[in-house]
Amino acid sequence: MISADFLKSDLPEPQDPGGRDLAGPARFVNRELSWLGFNWRVLEEAENPKVPLLERLRFLSISATNLDEFYTVRVAGLRELYREGHKTPAADGLTPEEQLDLIDADARRLMGRQQVILESLQHEMRENGVFVLRRDELTEADRTFLGEVFLHRVFPVLSPLAVDPAHPFPFIPNMGLSLALMLERRRDGRSLMALLPIPQQIDRFVALPSEPGLTRFLPLEELLLLNIDQLFPGYRTQGSCTFRVLRDSDLEVEEEAEDLVREFETALKRRRRGEVVRMKISSEAPEALKSVIMRELHVTSQEVIEVTGLIGISDLRELVIDTRADLLWPSFTPRIPERVQDHDGDMFAAIRQKDMLLHHPYETFDMVVRFLQQAAQDPDVVAIKQTLYRTSKDSPIVQALCDAAEEGKSVTALVELKARFDEAANIRQSRRLERSGAHVVYGFVDWKTHAKISTVVRREGDHLVTYTHYGTGNYHPITARIYTDLSFFTCDPALGRDATKVFNYLSGYAQPETLENLKISPHRMKDFLLEQFEAEAEHARAGRPAQIWAKMNSLIEPDVIDGLYRASQAGVKIDLVIRGICGIRPGVKGLSENIRVKSIVGRFLEHSRIVCFGNGHGLPSKGSRVFISSADWMGRNLNRRVETLVETTNATVKAQIVSQIMAANLADQAQSWVMRPDGHFERATLSPGEFAFNCHRFFMENPSLSGRGSAGAGDVPVLTHEAD
Repeated sequence: MISADFLKSDLPEPQDPGGRDLAGPARFVNRELSWLGFNWRVLEEAENPKVPLLERLRFLSISATNLDEFYTVRVAGLRELYREGHKTPAADGLTPEEQLDLIDADARRLMGRQQVILESLQHEMRENGVFVLRRDELTEADRTFLGEVFLHRVFPVLSPLAVDPAHPFPFIPNMGLSLALMLERRRDGRSLMALLPIPQQIDRFVALPSEPGLTRFLPLEELLLLNIDQLFPGYRTQGSCTFRVLRDSDLEVEEEAEDLVREFETALKRRRRGEVVRMKISSEAPEALKSVIMRELHVTSQEVIEVTGLIGISDLRELVIDTRADLLWPSFTPRIPERVQDHDGDMFAAIRQKDMLLHHPYETFDMVVRFLQQAAQDPDVVAIKQTLYRTSKDSPIVQALCDAAEEGKSVTALVELKARFDEAANIRQSRRLERSGAHVVYGFVDWKTHAKISTVVRREGDHLVTYTHYGTGNYHPITARIYTDLSFFTCDPALGRDATKVFNYLSGYAQPETLENLKISPHRMKDFLLEQFEAEAEHARAGRPAQIWAKMNSLIEPDVIDGLYRASQAGVKIDLVIRGICGIRPGVKGLSENIRVKSIVGRFLEHSRIVCFGNGHGLPSKGSRVFISSADWMGRNLNRRVETLVETTNATVKAQIVSQIMAANLADQAQSWVMRPDGHFERATLSPGEFAFNCHRFFMENPSLSGRGSAGAGDVPVLTHEAD
């Protein structure tokens, strides 16, 4: 059982604001610095001794990947504002220039820490038989093996490039890693500068034959340096360095583009040639090489990071190998819901029985895929509608939609072309769907469609029944293995009508006048949330229980934060589980003494969006109002995207969300960080010998309430206390 004691409902002593003017910008935490704080938490998992060794390496890689994307998008945008002379401050009062200075200082510290952690991990890896070698550590047998690898698997895709008046400095793509060389011709001593781009199509680390119990790798750049004579015959190396560039990856599209797909294809080509926003270069780089590279790439010293260690830490993910299961998390197989098994795998029969909420990855995402595959094959299904924001390369969902269209069913797919870094993949998917006969629409030019909805219309007797899926995460079978998300299946007519109206809006621009159980942004969702905050405040002022529980990835929208502050000041107890960016200041006297914020960083990536209102009854309670959503509380989600906020009224589904999912998240201590009023997070503290509850382990070991079948839900652990 999850004991109510784990919720630790006693709030810490509120802190004095310390002279800050909390009526002004100081009431907000800066978005970019808060994001960096989240990435520090990810990085610190790479040092957590309770995490298996190669999983720590994975966390290190993720922290580097996150930082790369942050620079190519957020820092690139701030840099553009600064260069254009914009001095308008953000909500927290910092100008673009001030933010860039603070980001640069913190990010440099973070990158330095990455190298320190990598050195420590490599030492521990060697103790466990995993070696990343230098070329001077190779045996003759290794060199013979690598000679064959180089000749047959690497050499054909290399493009050695001289740099001189006849060979201008080449274009280096975003994320491009290159060797720069100072060469000397043996016969006459003539100097030559050359570049050797390291192909992104080849693994960064070459696996070497090893004895049992040993795993050995050589970085690709070491292999290239080992074979310079074959790439530049007649030359000797005088100096070398490795460098890598990040480019502005923002995407601009003309609003009046007649053919949106073609316009996006053109914009993607422009993005690949964006300006360099950061360059990492080996600290031992010869000064002459460094100067030429900086001049040719038009980078300043402020945009250069000198690295002692590995450049391209994100590539370390290649070393997280399945063959070393002893250094990974214990294997976990997602469950198939018992109710689906009771109906011999028939998703429609299981949903007809009653609403069903699946908690991924603990319940397999294959059920979402099965829902659409069965719809494609079922002769009684007449129509399918589906949103696609991100999905996998060889998506079984797209294949099911294509199969359905080819079977003569009416298939409508809303493909979001503006899903960052997935634009090209989504263009390919849309072409494929169109070839199969599906209707493909692209929503709005100004707004992204981020809602996760699927409807299947099925003929049953004399009626058409709409089966609906609402999700908090993408229709992506790969990321669903590590992202915690919710899938809500229902054949409730009202929720089906709501979904149909949203699809009609996306395809025909006709804004729905009424929705029964659904709120959507950018039209009513934010206003509705603010109204619910005020309703809780009214309950508090009237002396009734007043509580808000919410869980999401990011909270930064100023109006929402101010609404939560007002509710806190009225006496509403507010518990927030915010994985990443958080702009609210909890626990400040006179402002937010009733607000607590925590972040969970662990084996799985917390991604589900939930909000629960006590509704005058407190939490957990049967009288509460419970919602799942596709939207974080950010300006883009609430003001510039099409998103959904779905109210769940089924008693079992509500209990699962409130007394199981939210209760376990709030009870977690093993993976939790607590936010302080200054915006920093600290690991949850434990008394000596105190048990640290782990919500991920709890969910792996216990089935979800609404997925139980004939066995019933009576033995499923939930929060033991329920308010009136």
